[in-house]
Amino acid sequence: MAHITVNQYLQQVLEFIDSRDGDSCAEFLSFKHPHIANRRLQLANPEERCQQILEPPYDEMVAAHLRCAFAVANHDFVEAYKYQTFVVQSFLRAFQAHKEENWALPIMYAVALDLRIFANNADQQLGKKGKSKMGDMLEKAAELLMSCFRVCASDNRAGIDDSKKWGMLFLINQLFKIYFKINKLHLCKPLIRAIDSSSLKDEYSMAQRVTYKYYVGRKAMFDSDFKQAEEYLSFAFQHCHRSSQKNKRMILIYLLPVKMLLGHMPTVQLLRKYDLLQFSDVTKAVGYLLLRTHQLPLDAFLVALNFMQVEDVDIDEVQCILANLIYMGHIKGYISHQHQKLVVSKQNPFPPLSSVC
Repeated sequence: MAHITVNQYLQQVLEFIDSRDGDSCAEFLSFKHPHIANRRLQLANPEERCQQILEPPYDEMVAAHLRCAFAVANHDFVEAYKYQTFVVQSFLRAFQAHKEENWALPIMYAVALDLRIFANNADQQLGKKGKSKMGDMLEKAAELLMSCFRVCASDNRAGIDDSKKWGMLFLINQLFKIYFKINKLHLCKPLIRAIDSSSLKDEYSMAQRVTYKYYVGRKAMFDSDFKQAEEYLSFAFQHCHRSSQKNKRMILIYLLPVKMLLGHMPTVQLLRKYDLLQFSDVTKAVGYLLLRTHQLPLDAFLVALNFMQVEDVDIDEVQCILANLIYMGHIKGYISHQHQKLVVSKQNPFPPLSSVC
């Protein structure tokens, strides 16, 4: 792959397209594949050569991919992002022309992932030069990913095996990553509705479902819906692959404070296993105060929320969150405004979620 010529590369892509081999074609258009390091394929003007071998719009898609490889080799991520948008736009034209077939979904996954990554890199590069507001490129990338999503979501003609709807959850997860990064969580709502109403919601790959539950759980947390946050984040943690220690730790960073807010303290063994011993001091303090006084300073909840990277919350909002939890039956107790403390019942202060539902 390191020494393949441009013509060999193009002939191979043509063969993959003709045989509808989406997986192999996706590799040849992905920046995770070793062909990216091949200097012969890093071309500034590959259009003519692509036109000689490939039909439109595939010729434009592959030419933009090779231009993108050239830009990446020169560490110009703004240019790389520009050409990756051309890759996705060209792919979208081809994808829409594929009636009642979905063999090209792996290509969409590859080019959409690279689009988000290059948009992020371009934002950082422009930010350092003071030329752009952080998140501008990611926001534009999200618009293009939404175009892909609409094509997938509106595929009502194909049978289930050939449906483009199988691509919806991957795109939603990419969009979630962008919306969380640019702090536009309200844009997640219609996407969550789309999955909630989909007959495929439990049929997608477990990896995609884990990612989805992780982000929806985090959103529920920001919306103060701690019951749903615990349910979704627990699903993500339990079903995340056991070898993905880093991902399981990331889920726990949000799940543990939610459980603590609902009165469930983590064990030291769990904290040690996932290198989260910074939670142990809070856990000990909360446990001690509950045991001795049945009172918790509101500041303790502020600390828990800060662990979840909810940093724009003040004591008034903490009181509002706790008042809601008391109203919903998740906490038995009351708020002492005079002493700025949560006073809980001596018996079963944090009822199990099952008894509250």
